[in-house]
Parts: sequence; C-alpha cells; structure tokens
Amino acid sequence: MKLEIEIEHWPDGEWESITGGAAKATRDVEPALAHARLETSVLFTSDEQVHVLNREWRERDKPTNVLSFPMLDRDRLRALEPEGPPEMLGDIALAYETCAREAEEKGISLEAHATHLIVHGLLHLAGHDHVDSDAQAEEMEALEIAALAKLGIADPYGDRT
Repeated sequence: MKLEIEIEHWPDGEWESITGGAAKATRDVEPALAHARLETSVLFTSDEQVHVLNREWRERDKPTNVLSFPMLDRDRLRALEPEGPPEMLGDIALAYETCAREAEEKGISLEAHATHLIVHGLLHLAGHDHVDSDAQAEEMEALEIAALAKLGIADPYGDRT
C-alpha cells in the first residue's frame, strides 16, 4: 500500500515513520490491506479542520480524534486483481488537539495514540466497523490490539472492566 502523508498543525516528529509502521502492522493482521495497488492518504491536521470534515461528511458538529473516508467497499477490496492501476482505499484525518488531549488523559505518548488511531482508521478503510454490534467491535478491537502488539504498543482497551 502506498501512503500519501500530509502534516499540518502537528509538532515535529517521526509521523511518516509512525504511519508506515502502523500501516505495515495493520497489513499483517488484515491481509486485504497488503495489496500493492492500494493508495491511502493520511492527514495530520488540527481539530478545526477535522471539525469541518466531521460536520460536512458525518453531520456531527464537533471535532473527533480520527476520521476515515473509505473509497472501496469491503467486497471490492477483497476482489481486487493483482494487476491494474492504483486504487484509492481512502483517506484518514487525525486531529492534533484531540489526539494530544486523549493521549495525556490515557497517560500514553502522542506517538502511541496516533499509531493506534491510524491502525483504527485503516481497519475502517478495510471495511471493519464497531458501531453495529458488539461482535463487530470485538473483532475490530482484536485486530487493533494484534497490530499494536507487533509495534510494542500496549492494548489500548486493557483498562476496561
């Protein structure tokens, strides 16, 4: 998968490397993402910009930590032939202020939290979801936990009872 990364309103950091690592770990747990023809854009931006996107595309008038905009449905992704032109999997946008606040509240690094949110976003682009049923949520969370473990990042859901 080819990644296009744009960084606005985030502090200096290894965001390209973090994104690449998150993508590789996610491909390892979700083989549909390992397709060489896939392209994904990841935007590191501000709460203000994510707020605008959330309002325009999801009719939610507030910022959120991560947004995913899939461009291939799950069936089309799984049926993708090896040969052919690039296929845009979708876009991911991360909101700096929300991500930083959440990381601080969780007592984890911004890098670890951003990695989790990139994994989460990529799984959404691959057709996974967590809103329709507990079973879907558990399946998606298990994939997130497995991908993050490959990167040495602790289970982000481990504090639930």
